Amino acid sequence: MPPQRSTRRPTQRDIAEMAGVSITTVSHVVNGTRAVAPATKEAVLNAVAETGYTGDAIARSLVTGGTQTVGLAVSLSGSPHVATLVQAIEREAAAADHTVLLSDTRDDVDIERAVVRALRSHRIEGVLLVSAPGDKEVVDELLAAGVPTVLVDRLTTRSDVDQVGPENIQAMSALTEHVVAQGHRRIGFVSGPEGQVTSDERVLGHRLGLGRAGVSWNPELVAAGEFSREGGAAAVATLLDLPEPPTAVLAADDALAAGVLVEARRRGLRIGTDLAVAGFDDPEWADLVDPPLTTIAQPVADIGREAMRLLLRRIEDPDCPPETVRLPPQLRVRSSCARVSTPGRRVSDSGHRVGDSRTDDSVTGASEPEDAAELPG
Repeated sequence: MPPQRSTRRPTQRDIAEMAGVSITTVSHVVNGTRAVAPATKEAVLNAVAETGYTGDAIARSLVTGGTQTVGLAVSLSGSPHVATLVQAIEREAAAADHTVLLSDTRDDVDIERAVVRALRSHRIEGVLLVSAPGDKEVVDELLAAGVPTVLVDRLTTRSDVDQVGPENIQAMSALTEHVVAQGHRRIGFVSGPEGQVTSDERVLGHRLGLGRAGVSWNPELVAAGEFSREGGAAAVATLLDLPEPPTAVLAADDALAAGVLVEARRRGLRIGTDLAVAGFDDPEWADLVDPPLTTIAQPVADIGREAMRLLLRRIEDPDCPPETVRLPPQLRVRSSCARVSTPGRRVSDSGHRVGDSRTDDSVTGASEPEDAAELPG
């Protein structure tokens, strides 16, 4: 009866014994931490191949020439859409026989730097990065090390790295034009931090939309805040305290929009009646609040899939030209952005006066879906 092969998982000690070297030398070959004589390195690699040693991704990479693993660095609390983004990336990666290592940056540049370095220590083939504010040096370090890198969601002005995210300018322009079409002229805008490309592009889109609709730009109607509910509440408070406050407020994302809603209700303002509100992101709660929030829906899953495709292309062809991809969002018109009120009679988004004896599905939403229009890319 032939001897049964041991089912015990091979270790670095086994590799060392087969290759006739020390465990330390095996470690240096596996981790690339010190130059090893070519003949010695070949003996270690032959032992790895013979034993089928797959104790970790690094060992597999010695045999296959690649770990088939990529890193995803993202703040897990920074967006309501993180789960959708991660799922889309993982599915696209799995279709290409790749695994995704996920790390939480907490939207902090120092933590981001640490987790990116930790991912690199696993010899990942590339990095998908949802950038924290001020992380230019982190991206510079990845590119200098030759690590295939794709920036996801938060686009930058860089031209030396692959990027994919939503189209911001035309989308916000369309939202602004929609609000002007409801009769609003004093429209407040709550932006994110100045100098962040996503925020700056959405401010530019708002200004463009005003111009297209024939409304003058008024910088006193723009207030900046951190991308958070607290930031939105503090920013809109400055607008609502103006001698002539806005009749409508747009927010650069829906975390800010949530803050706008909180502050408006704290002041006793009725959303959709006393103050029109719209946002950008379309989180799950947008159509659950009363009234439902008019907003821009980002193509989150498409962004995730395209990001993984760009990374696989970069891994396959490191010298291909960097590409920036902007995917078109959709405008979702709901009832938080009513027409300007006239005494005793408010007009809804659909154009019907609230309080008319007539009731139809386009007002109540009993059978017709919300209005959703894809915006130009």
